Amino acid sequence: MQIDIIGVPVDLGQGRRGVDMGPSAIRYAGLQQKLEDLGYTVKDEGNIEVPIAEMCKIINPKLKYVDCIVPMSRRVSGAVSTSISSGNFPLVIGGDHSLSIGSVRGAARNRKIGVIWFDAHADFNTDKTTPSGNIHGMPLAALTGYGDKSLVQLWDEKIPVVDPNNIAIVGARDLDSGEKDNLRDANAMVLSMEQIDRYGMVAMMEKAIQHVSRDVDGIYLSFDLDSLDPQYAPGVGTPVPAGITHREAHLACEMIAETGKLIGMDFVEVNPILDTKNRTAELAVEFVLSALGRRIWNR
Repeated sequence: MQIDIIGVPVDLGQGRRGVDMGPSAIRYAGLQQKLEDLGYTVKDEGNIEVPIAEMCKIINPKLKYVDCIVPMSRRVSGAVSTSISSGNFPLVIGGDHSLSIGSVRGAARNRKIGVIWFDAHADFNTDKTTPSGNIHGMPLAALTGYGDKSLVQLWDEKIPVVDPNNIAIVGARDLDSGEKDNLRDANAMVLSMEQIDRYGMVAMMEKAIQHVSRDVDGIYLSFDLDSLDPQYAPGVGTPVPAGITHREAHLACEMIAETGKLIGMDFVEVNPILDTKNRTAELAVEFVLSALGRRIWNR
């Protein structure tokens, strides 16, 4: 299988600058060489064109930079769709989580997919519920049909892109009040840190995988590094204490790999300005490898 690396240097979706350098940091952590060492053919497709914030205007404070995020999302969607249609595996590296409006849509083109969403947040806000106006808090809502028309439709394609019954949010611990209402209305599966602490990562991942795998053509993984506890992943823009551990994240990715159903994935929100010696980018690479089959011991 050929892996297509697709960089998306976007920082328009959130309020702290620097995450646009995430793709470079992940590449610098040895992504391509380590994938090739695992036996994969790898092609780095470079970066999707993303305008810098200084080239964009905030017209609606409840949808900051939407006029620049929508065309970026369309380009990401096209790149991911082309990769999968060619029989390849898209690996999207970011960049803030707004990029997933495009990447997941591209993966879902002409197919039904399940989505596992690792995040300290649910990203299920809309322009009606957001306290910040930052679009990186809205992608999963948009993909399931909630929110502003420009994000929900992107093009005149199927709505919702993903059935809310085929998503599982893992590691959530910071949810806004209006966002909770949206999640209840959508009947989305939210596996919070409380549940992981209570029942363990194995049980929760078995539940998540079973939930998203029902009657789908494949699974897409969207992994926000802020799902980890900040002691492991300091280089993120919106850190939340009491998160997933280093080993729990590896285990979860290993279990996803074992399904044999993974068709693409995102690793997002790496901010090297806030990082320590590129630790968070290096973790991202390690989790990519686990999701693609690397094990501590293979017999």
